[in-house]
Amino acid sequence: MILKKIRDLCDKKGITVSELERACGIGNATISRWDKSFPRVDKLKAVADYLHVSIEELLEE
Repeated sequence: MILKKIRDLCDKKGITVSELERACGIGNATISRWDKSFPRVDKLKAVADYLHVSIEELLEE
C-alpha cells in the first residue's frame, strides 16, 4: 500500500524509487521492503518531505 503510493508519487516527479532513496539517504532497496514492514518514522518523514507530501498522505489507503 505505502510502496504503491510512493511509486506513484515518484512517477509523477519523474524519478525512480532508487533515486528517491539516494536523495533521502536511505539504503538501496529499503523502500521496497516497506511493502512487508513498516518504515522508521525518520525515514518516512524524509521521503514525505522530499515528495512534498505529508506522512498522513503516504499512509492513506
